[in-house]
Amino acid sequence: MTDLYGRHKAVLPDWLALYYDRPIEITHGEGRHVWDADGNRYLDFFGGILTTMTAHALPEVTKAVSEQAARIIHSSTLYLNRPMVELAERIAALSGIPDARVFFTTSGTEANDTALLLATAYRRSNQILAMRNSYHGRSFSAVSVTGNHAWSPTSLSPLQTLYVHGGVRTRGPYAGLTDAQFIQACVADLEDLLGHTRDVAALIAEPVQGVGGFTSPPDGLYAAFREVLDRHGILWISDEVQTGWGRTGEHFWGWQAHAQNGPPDILTFAKGIGNGMSIGGVVARAEVMNCLDANSISTFGGSPVTMAAGVANLSYLLEHDLQGNARRVGGLLLERLRAIGAGVPAVREVRGRGLMIGVELVRPGTDEADPKAAGKVLEAARESGLLIGKGGGHNTSVLRIAPPLSLTVAEAEEGASLLEQALRAV
Repeated sequence: MTDLYGRHKAVLPDWLALYYDRPIEITHGEGRHVWDADGNRYLDFFGGILTTMTAHALPEVTKAVSEQAARIIHSSTLYLNRPMVELAERIAALSGIPDARVFFTTSGTEANDTALLLATAYRRSNQILAMRNSYHGRSFSAVSVTGNHAWSPTSLSPLQTLYVHGGVRTRGPYAGLTDAQFIQACVADLEDLLGHTRDVAALIAEPVQGVGGFTSPPDGLYAAFREVLDRHGILWISDEVQTGWGRTGEHFWGWQAHAQNGPPDILTFAKGIGNGMSIGGVVARAEVMNCLDANSISTFGGSPVTMAAGVANLSYLLEHDLQGNARRVGGLLLERLRAIGAGVPAVREVRGRGLMIGVELVRPGTDEADPKAAGKVLEAARESGLLIGKGGGHNTSVLRIAPPLSLTVAEAEEGASLLEQALRAV
């Protein structure tokens, strides 16, 4: 492993982050577990950044990939593609967007990039509203609407971005308000912001901020925003790259917690739908999707192999009610972690929905973020056989927990116990 790490550093960028002081090579997985090159077994509570959605080595998905690869691997979007049409039909129906059209990409970054292209072309404006503490990908345009400076390496931008309050409930100037007052204050902030500009194209927002530390506003905030946006003709882009496919348990899409005024104009997705295969995409109503007046194709988006994987994975998710499992098992795990956190002074908050849970760490007795403690807990959890993630807008001081949606009650209890050991050790 030391040799592979040296080779990695010799040919890959310094900014390509690796977890752990001694990085691990994951060689194979099954169910909710993975193994490294030294033979160590881990309970996976991060799923390759919320991407292994159903299970590692899910037979239905591996079979679909193998069978499709034996027929044809690639053709591009210049030819009819049956698996792509089949998956698009299912996603369009599930999206809630009327007269929906679907465009497939290879990542969430590319999906958000496409959504921004559609919105700016449709509205003939390069002004975008985004949320503070947000993350939308690593492309030039996606970085320019990312409200988390730790993931935004340049101030240059093809867009003019204005940042709105509301993505973080328990920090900032409105933290002490009730939920209703919080929504009212954020809407007033949005109204004030729009009073100083014009011709905004869209608001892009994650219903639950992923990289930002699994923070979210009170239910109904984006519905209240939508009333303001609609008066100005501004589109709403819901970034469902991390919240989609039932991960929050309560809803299939994150936007449905804010559904009083219907679905978003544009919805982006990625990660979990491919269960590890490279699938991203955009759903929009036809008039928005079809607004481009230039040619466009995708060489790799909608690949027959990835689409076959997506169809099989989505079928398994729906047939086994993994959204319901995320709600039930995630609810138990959340309560267990809250009980643990109540006895650990460094834990400021345990928050989340379904199998999307954040544990925020601070210096005991303060509200000061403690990224060093988060790093130590990450290491200690790994040593005990548990893989978790980290993030947060306050110096990556949030432990991110997002297992495959097929997690069992016994595995949830095991993971909670291992995390408790790590927290208490640090």
